[in-house]
Amino acid sequence: MAHIDVFNGDADGICALTQLRNASPADSRLVTGVKRDIELLARVEAGEGDEVTVLDVSLDKNRAELIRVLDCGARVLYADHHFAGDIPESDHLTVLIDTAPEVCTSMLINRHLGGRFVEWAVVGAFGDNLLANATELARPLGLSEERVARLANLGTYMNYNGYGSSLADLHFEPAELFRAVSQYASPFEFMEEDSDTFTRLETGYREDMAAARGIVPTRECDSTAVFILPDEPWARRVSGVYSNDLANEFPARGHAVLTERADGTYLVSVRAPLNNKTGADELCRRFPTGGGRKAAAGINTLPPDQLDDFIDQFSAFYT
Repeated sequence: MAHIDVFNGDADGICALTQLRNASPADSRLVTGVKRDIELLARVEAGEGDEVTVLDVSLDKNRAELIRVLDCGARVLYADHHFAGDIPESDHLTVLIDTAPEVCTSMLINRHLGGRFVEWAVVGAFGDNLLANATELARPLGLSEERVARLANLGTYMNYNGYGSSLADLHFEPAELFRAVSQYASPFEFMEEDSDTFTRLETGYREDMAAARGIVPTRECDSTAVFILPDEPWARRVSGVYSNDLANEFPARGHAVLTERADGTYLVSVRAPLNNKTGADELCRRFPTGGGRKAAAGINTLPPDQLDDFIDQFSAFYT
C-alpha cells in the first residue's frame, strides 16, 4: 500500500499536510507544485488499497482525475475550501469541504484532528490572509502578541514562496519546504531550529515587497484598484501576498494584481474587499483559466486582447 500526498504549494496546503503527517507519520510520495498548479491529480498513479490525501486544490478542477483514482481502488481523503461543484459518490472517498470565506484547508484539518497541531493551522490561516480568523484560532493558546505576529509572518512568507510561473521562480520548491517544516510539531520549533530556511524566506519577501511598492496603479478609484507588475521573477513571487497586503490596507476596495508573462499573457490575482468577501471566484470563472474562492481568486492565463474586458468587468463587479 502506497501513501500519496497531493497538496497546494502555498502556506495553507503545506500547513494542512504538516498537521496530518505529524498526527499520522507516513513515508508518502509528494505531488505538488507552484500555487497556481492545481490540476495535480492528473499526476497520481494509484492502485487498489493506496491511500491518497488531497489538500487545498479545487475538486471542480480535478473531478475527472479523482474519479479515475477512485476507480483504481484507492481511498481518498479530500480537504479543500475552493468551489467544488458536483462531488462524486464513493465509499472510498472522505470529503472535508467548506467553501465559506472565513475557512481555509488548514482550519478544516485542525477541526478534523481536534486541534492537535493548532499552531500550524494558525500559520496556514494567516498565510491565506484570514487574519481575524487566525487570530481567533490562536486566542486559546494564550500567546503574546509578539508570538502571534511570528506565526503571522511565517504564514505570509510560506504563502509568498508558493507564487511563481515555475518552480525555478521559488526560493524553495513546495515539497522541499514541506519536508523542512513538517519535521516539527510546532512552527516555533521550526523557526528556532531551522533559522537558515526561515531567514531566506523572510529576506526574499522583504526585498520583493519593496520592489512591488514602487508600482503605481493602472486604474484606481474608491472601490477598485488594478496593478500590473512586470515580467520579472520577483513580481511573479510577490503577486499573491502583495494582493493580500493591498486588501488589508484598503479593506473597502477590491484589488486585481496582474503580472506580465513572457508570452504576452497575464497572471491575475483578485482579492474581494475585506468588508465584502465574496464574488472573486465568480468573476474569475468568467475567463477560461479562472477559479479560486469567494474572497481570493485568480486567472492563470489572461490573453492580452482580454485585458481591457477583464479590467472593465472587475471594476464594474465591485462598484
